[in-house]
Amino acid sequence: MRKLLLMVTMSVVLLLAACAPNFQKEDQVVQEKNDETKEKAIIPKYKISDKYYRTIMPFEPGEARGMVVNNLNTRYDIHEFEIGLMRVAQNSFDTNKYVFKEGQYLDGDTVESWLNRKFTKEQLKDKQVKDKETEKFRKMTEADNVGLNPIDPGKGDIATRNEQNPIYLAHILEHNYLEQVDGKKGTYQLGGVVIGLALNSIHYYQKEQYGATYETKIDHDVVEREGKKIAEEVVKRLRKMNELKNVPITIALFEQKSRSSVIPGSFFAYAEVEKGSSSIGGWEDVNENYVLFPSDDAEQNHRDDMTWFSNFKQDVEEYFPNFNGVVGKGFYLDDQLQELSINIPIQFYGKSEAIGFTQYVTGLVMEHFPEYVSVEVNISSVNGQEAVIVREPDQDEPFVHVYQ
Repeated sequence: MRKLLLMVTMSVVLLLAACAPNFQKEDQVVQEKNDETKEKAIIPKYKISDKYYRTIMPFEPGEARGMVVNNLNTRYDIHEFEIGLMRVAQNSFDTNKYVFKEGQYLDGDTVESWLNRKFTKEQLKDKQVKDKETEKFRKMTEADNVGLNPIDPGKGDIATRNEQNPIYLAHILEHNYLEQVDGKKGTYQLGGVVIGLALNSIHYYQKEQYGATYETKIDHDVVEREGKKIAEEVVKRLRKMNELKNVPITIALFEQKSRSSVIPGSFFAYAEVEKGSSSIGGWEDVNENYVLFPSDDAEQNHRDDMTWFSNFKQDVEEYFPNFNGVVGKGFYLDDQLQELSINIPIQFYGKSEAIGFTQYVTGLVMEHFPEYVSVEVNISSVNGQEAVIVREPDQDEPFVHVYQ
């Protein structure tokens, strides 16, 4: 037991020593903007892995930061929308060449206005908008009528109107990617923009204020069709901004899950728009999705993976005969399981029991899951996180940490 604890402690120390950024080895750089202004910034030399971009410091929050929390259905979608967009960006912008910065060109007011429904002329007469310069409300004009969601005619049965004219676009997320200026070492400029469009698979609506919430399912084919139409309009609007007239733009479509889902939605398509162009030439499919274990989806479409998980789950439950709470989330890329995250909430009667159970589960991880899959197991109790087990692909020994 003491040997295990010593090994765990040493592993944590070595991992932290290896992964801790060396803040003495940062690049002090200059960010060059289109208006010929320059800002001093820092880019850390250390990068966690090739899966992540270095981030320009000090961190500058996006102009529309925080809106995603209100616009997406679940915390799972919120997390995946941002992380998944970074994965999509890697198709266009190399993590070794570009550095990341949150979006600085679409502010909150702009995003909010684009997420609105388009208004009819009659509806426009009764609308007001806050003037950016005076900070006072004024009558909305046709120039302000920039909503990207379909018109609700406002007449007839509410359910029918919502079924025929659902809200497709839930949120717009902007990421900026900076690259070093040729011949100017230490000077960076905007090298590209990546835009994520979060689309609804279910439209929620109310027939009366504070009344019951109803829902309309939107078929994926419709989500894709409408998402691509919206994307074309977004690109045209971005090109009208002086700073974005001549930079590459990548735009990606994300389909979010329902409000009750315990797994996130996923990106399903992206397109690259060349410098100066305002049109989308073609779309590339993104074959990513998440699967809950156990579930009917896993049983029907991923039978081998479900078998591995079920055997693991069964062995865990043998340790605690009255326990039935092992839940997993699998990430698939091109129909191949890449990552499996498992949560095991257990009530322990002491730290020694938690350590013993962690040893047992570590053995099960090595025994049941194929070497090419990244597996993470989080063991928790009412007191919080008890242990974490991480087995990377082709790794002979997993990383195990028991929390003190």
